[in-house]
Amino acid sequence: MSLALQIASTSKRTMGFDDNDNDAKQDDSTKLSDPKKAGDETPGVDASSGLTRKMSETSICATEEDDDEEGRKIELGPQYTLKELNEKDKDDESLRRWKEQLLGDVDFEAVGETLEPDVKIVSLAIKSAERPDIVLPVPESGNPKGLWFTLKEGSRYSLLFTFQVSNNIVSGLKYTNTVWKTGVKVDSTKEMIGTFSPQPEPYYHEMQEETTPSGIFARGSYSARSRFVDDDNKCYLEINYTFDIRKDWKEEQPA
Repeated sequence: MSLALQIASTSKRTMGFDDNDNDAKQDDSTKLSDPKKAGDETPGVDASSGLTRKMSETSICATEEDDDEEGRKIELGPQYTLKELNEKDKDDESLRRWKEQLLGDVDFEAVGETLEPDVKIVSLAIKSAERPDIVLPVPESGNPKGLWFTLKEGSRYSLLFTFQVSNNIVSGLKYTNTVWKTGVKVDSTKEMIGTFSPQPEPYYHEMQEETTPSGIFARGSYSARSRFVDDDNKCYLEINYTFDIRKDWKEEQPA
């Protein structure tokens, strides 16, 4: 699901189990949001790329393959402050246009001389036509206490991220999510969100609509871990949480 698990019904993606079909199905996807949302062709945003989803059943601990991938660091070359980047190669017309598209209306006085970008995940919201949005504020610790939310089986929903970027350009911001049930990994998701310049206003990124699984084997409690990392493998947020899939929505959800 997007936050809980990137899964769908028997006609689409599943967690690797279903009442009628036990074959795991996979699908590559990346969704771009509306203007002012992440991934649009607006200043500060790069186009997203498709990423292969992979499902497996393993221990609740991260696999060696996961650890190796998280440990790999992309060499991005020298890092510059926004002021330095803006001053470089002013006579190169193609670079000038690229910087205008990437930086937009950045206030260079406000961003200062900071090399390291900062990304703050403000909130996550579960959107469904069946009920009002479930807005999940992110605790300072990054780890919500107790049950974070409940999903209704067989319901269609999407996940909306709200985040802010400051100090410098964040390159290749990615979202990863792993879900376990009774100690067995049932879903693993990766999605490229994009590249963003700092601005006072928040960015938004909405993932594609999904359908929760249904049936006796789908219902129950799950544990999950979500991470937001960039191309430099810097982790801006890691959330460890639990959620339920039940026959109906929980009457009171976080607001």
